[in-house]
Amino acid sequence: MAAIERAPAIGFGRYIVSATTPFARGEASDLRRNAPSVVRKYAPDFEAEYKRRGWKMFPSIGRVYDNARARADLGWRPKYDFQHVIESLKSNRDPRSALAQAIGSKGYHDETFEDGPYPVER
Repeated sequence: MAAIERAPAIGFGRYIVSATTPFARGEASDLRRNAPSVVRKYAPDFEAEYKRRGWKMFPSIGRVYDNARARADLGWRPKYDFQHVIESLKSNRDPRSALAQAIGSKGYHDETFEDGPYPVER
């Protein structure tokens, strides 16, 4: 809706629509080497919740999306982020938005493949 409302003033644009990253650009190498240590700075309670669920944080995060342009150009403010997910999980609530719950999970293919969700050539 923000894009539709702003289109007459700003024209066409491409935007990343995702949760706002807490990470700084300078943390990229640390995220690759030891993601849990960086995540801990921004969401220190993630470890207890992951442990409670028997989950493990990825050892490395190789890609971080930056929605700054969408926030600046469109005035868009995401409501959901990693801390929201952790707080929801701690309270045993579904962390997904109402829209995500309504849409559900959609696969990329109508069939499943031996090696996962994508066909792999050998």
